[in-house]
Amino acid sequence: MAKIKVHELRAKSKGEMQTQLKDLKAEPALLRVSKVIGGAPNKLFKIKVVRLSVAQVLTVLSQNQKAALRTAYKNKWLPLDLHPVPFGGG
Repeated sequence: MAKIKVHELRAKSKGEMQTQLKDLKAEPALLRVSKVIGGAPNKLFKIKVVRLSVAQVLTVLSQNQKAALRTAYKNKWLPLDLHPVPFGGG
């Protein structure tokens, strides 16, 4: 699987992203087996790419969920986890 581009993820629906996430989460087990057997170096690098892709899909899902909640709570009391992050980051 090639590296995922985030702008392509944002165009997908929630269901498509969840199926892609399911496929991505199953792939590292196969790559770990090939690592133990002594696979090619490109497979060892692919583990990192898959982990990064899983993180990107989860991040986009979270951002979409927060955006939907912000629109739902527009002109109402806003929960603390939907407040904008101050400059310090935490």
